[in-house]
Amino acid sequence: MPNLAGLHTNIAAQCFRKTFEARTQIDPKGPNRMTTTPTNNTPTPVRLLRRWVVDYFNSHDASVAHEFIAPSYALEIGDHVFAGRDEQWLPAVAQQMQAFPGMGMTVHQIVSSHDKVAAYFSEHGSSNGRTAVWSGVAIYCSDGQVLTGCVAQEDYMTRQRQLKSGLCDAVEPPSPDPWGTPLLPPNMAAESVVREWLSQPWPSTTVRCDDEHISGVPLVFEVHSTEFTELFSSGDDVAFHVRQTGLYISGIPSLATCTIPMVLNGNGIVRVDQGKVVSGRVIRDRLGLKSRLQKALA
Repeated sequence: MPNLAGLHTNIAAQCFRKTFEARTQIDPKGPNRMTTTPTNNTPTPVRLLRRWVVDYFNSHDASVAHEFIAPSYALEIGDHVFAGRDEQWLPAVAQQMQAFPGMGMTVHQIVSSHDKVAAYFSEHGSSNGRTAVWSGVAIYCSDGQVLTGCVAQEDYMTRQRQLKSGLCDAVEPPSPDPWGTPLLPPNMAAESVVREWLSQPWPSTTVRCDDEHISGVPLVFEVHSTEFTELFSSGDDVAFHVRQTGLYISGIPSLATCTIPMVLNGNGIVRVDQGKVVSGRVIRDRLGLKSRLQKALA
């Protein structure tokens, strides 16, 4: 993903091993490139995302992007839009790869519909001798042939914390089989639960948000209204992108409570059970919120 900090500045089980071996192959495009083969019933967006992660991002190989990413591809992240695969998006990602030369991506969870796929992931790498891990949630759209766009959030504020302190967070466990993620029927009831849940104030006690489980400092934000640009479900899992408007109370170092309504962008994948959100991962654009607060409080 683009570097927006500059813009705001014993596998133990034998059965698992057999499954892994049966679903991997050597990619002929590169020496020793190991890749995971999707099953025949894997939805198309998941297949495309696999190419995005394995062939493009983790290989640092922009030459393959034209094979599965539309020329008009646009990334919306925070308050920024990188429009055009070749014009803006690829150069922006290349800039971050130069800053983090060994950067890679680990996929923790995938949720898919027939034309969209959401991923909870972590990016990690070193820059100027210091290493960081930062999480994100992205929702990719597909026309059935290529990826046409993405709306994402990445926790750049936690990256700043690690680069400043020199202490790197641990990478969370990967999904054992992200590319075998099945396509489940949508769940309208679960979607309604999530819409209502996102109208409630932060912090949440049921999901992990940003790096609050590490820092112990929650973002306190009073939500007055919500706008959804993406929201879809696959079984009991719901993926979303939301723009919440409300009042910042606390949670960002050195910034006091602000009485001026602010926008907070957030992406997440959450699970609904018995009419309640019971778990999940949410990433919010705290860096963008910080920038707006600094301007308002100046």
